[in-house]
Amino acid sequence: MNEPNAVPVSVIVPVKNEGHQLARCLESVRWADEIVVVDSNSDDDTVEVAERHGARVVQFKKQGPWPKKKNWALENLPFRNEWVLLLDADEVMPAGADDEIRRLVSGDPNGVRGYWINRRFLFMGRWLRHSYYPNWNLRLFQHRFGRFEQLTSEETESGDVEVHEHVVVKGETGRMRTELDHYAFPTITNFVEKHNRYSNWEAHVTLEAAMGNGHRPQSPRARMKAWTRHLPFRPLLRFLYLYVWQRGFLDGREGYYFARLHAMYEFLSVTKTFELRKQRLGRP
Repeated sequence: MNEPNAVPVSVIVPVKNEGHQLARCLESVRWADEIVVVDSNSDDDTVEVAERHGARVVQFKKQGPWPKKKNWALENLPFRNEWVLLLDADEVMPAGADDEIRRLVSGDPNGVRGYWINRRFLFMGRWLRHSYYPNWNLRLFQHRFGRFEQLTSEETESGDVEVHEHVVVKGETGRMRTELDHYAFPTITNFVEKHNRYSNWEAHVTLEAAMGNGHRPQSPRARMKAWTRHLPFRPLLRFLYLYVWQRGFLDGREGYYFARLHAMYEFLSVTKTFELRKQRLGRP
């Protein structure tokens, strides 16, 4: 970008065959001074779309279980700006976000090294206002102070980008007023495919922690998740959390399906952990 009125922030977007939706994401941050698309050798038009929107494209090749794509970018890429904003290709910054981010990164941070942003999910054509809402994520931070935590040393089938690993920032954090639009699951097939892979990662993390050789969670969210893995009836509890505690029933039929699908994901994680444990112990 490098325009006179550009917001002094470097946007990082990890991708793999995201040509069908990348333009929407990049258009929403056209005000950024720098956009870096970290690709994994896509075989669609991802690179062309990125370059057409003025992004710098960097190729990433995963070598072993760690680092994954986002953490590798934070560790190795030279950024023009002190502050970075992490976005996925299915996320969109709303109008007016540039004004808030300009104010946050241009003024005196007063010791604040990062900011959390709330997300809302579009599911089956409906914006969910209760299920997984609010959903705070640490996305804007000074890159030299923030890294993703590693939760497993095992190679999993979850892909080369961080799944549920979280950014840990050394320093104070704050919250943004802007809300991020997340077009996460365009179809139920897409939801099932993603969460089938995510549950592979979940099983490895759970088993490593149970065997005492996993990585100690650093972020509050990861510590809370580690605690819930010891609870019985996890699929039922996940459903009740989304549908009752978060009042997902107010999101209509979409809220019910959203809660049931996440309960299914929890069930996959439990059963895959059990299967993995049997394999490790050499049982038939």
